[in-house]
Amino acid sequence: MHLTIGQARDHIQAMFEAGVEAADPETAIKNTIHFQSGRLVLNNCQTAYAQNAQRSDAWNRVHIVAFGKAACKMAATTAEIIPSFMQASKGMIVTNEENKQNVDGFIVHAAGHPLPDQRGVTAAKCIEDKVKIIPPGDLILILISGGGSSLIPYPVPTITLDDKIITTQLLLASGAVIDEINCVRKHISQLKGGHLARLAHPVDLHALILSDVIGDDPGTIASGPTVPDSTTFDDAIKVLTTRKIWTQTPQRVRKHLLSGSKGIIAETPKSTDILFNSTGYTLISSNTISVSAMQGRAEQSGFKTDVYSTKLCGEARKEAVKLCRYAAQKLSFISVPTAVIAGGETTVTLTGRGTGGRNQEFALAFALAAEQMRLEHWVFLSAGTDGRDGPTDAAGAIVDADTLCRIRACGKSPADYLNDNDSYHALKLSGNLLMTGSTGTNVADLQIVLLFPDHA
Repeated sequence: MHLTIGQARDHIQAMFEAGVEAADPETAIKNTIHFQSGRLVLNNCQTAYAQNAQRSDAWNRVHIVAFGKAACKMAATTAEIIPSFMQASKGMIVTNEENKQNVDGFIVHAAGHPLPDQRGVTAAKCIEDKVKIIPPGDLILILISGGGSSLIPYPVPTITLDDKIITTQLLLASGAVIDEINCVRKHISQLKGGHLARLAHPVDLHALILSDVIGDDPGTIASGPTVPDSTTFDDAIKVLTTRKIWTQTPQRVRKHLLSGSKGIIAETPKSTDILFNSTGYTLISSNTISVSAMQGRAEQSGFKTDVYSTKLCGEARKEAVKLCRYAAQKLSFISVPTAVIAGGETTVTLTGRGTGGRNQEFALAFALAAEQMRLEHWVFLSAGTDGRDGPTDAAGAIVDADTLCRIRACGKSPADYLNDNDSYHALKLSGNLLMTGSTGTNVADLQIVLLFPDHA
């Protein structure tokens, strides 16, 4: 198979789109919920008593609460499956502005992401008010997707929203990974870290979760509002000190965490808490599933495949060098076009003043590494499945061996752009940004290196 750069770009984008399609909330929900013999049936459930089991009961009413980037799609599909006579009036949706749409039978809130805002606090309070008055005999169905942590901020009374925003900004800029960020969030929140389940007790609660984190830990996804929390106040303090931002963290946050560490404030709910006897969850889709779908699409198109990692994490530019080195070694002995595939979520430690996201930084760093290693006959994609990479309108980027030449042709230095964390403007100059718009889902990031030997 002989490929031009243009053909390779088309193939690599099609593989990415297959990965996004595999995370489609509508398909995932339909594989999980059905109505049979007057009872709602939930598949592949994890509860305090069983794993990968069915959960079913003749619940009087089902109350739907959805939050995350895929909340609208998840809620609309769920409402189509559950008979109207079982649905409580006015379900609730909280999502980001890009994914907001009207859904019949639901009140839809738009809130801030990736940084929380007052709209999210208002929405979180509405969730609290709704959940607290639901009677036993009903089911609370919580639909969770990526972005949930930012979208329903509900700081403890002694901490302000500004305190929480500053803390989140410090964590993001420090290069903290998602489980570290969420560890802190859970210990300064009234809903996260199992607190939503505590509010619902003793009413039956079940969460349908679209995972956007590596390893699919339900305690990390959206900061685990409906599941036990295995982290502690001491862990949260350790994150802030290890990331060297403890002294910059707002005083009220530090005081709250220290009070929790001393036992003055109760810990988040743990797995031994009786309240989890009435809760459960189902993982409906994940990054790993998307990686598998990309692999399948590549093989259908005639490419050999190699899964590099399903748990890619670490500093974006460093991981780009590692992946490029692996690709260079791979190219030295393959004889047919090959797709090297990965999934995960890297981080960026901000030292510059530019604009970009982790995927764009990954792509630009990969292009620079490929030039240094004299890698030839390649195209690389790194993109977020939600269609938005960091604070930009791009999902990520597709770069190739000519990317750096196009940047330099404009009189600019690719390395300077990278050093200033300004990958967005570098890749805009070269025409390599991947613009998909909002996808309505979120299962973290996907990467593909397409290698096509000259003699193939």
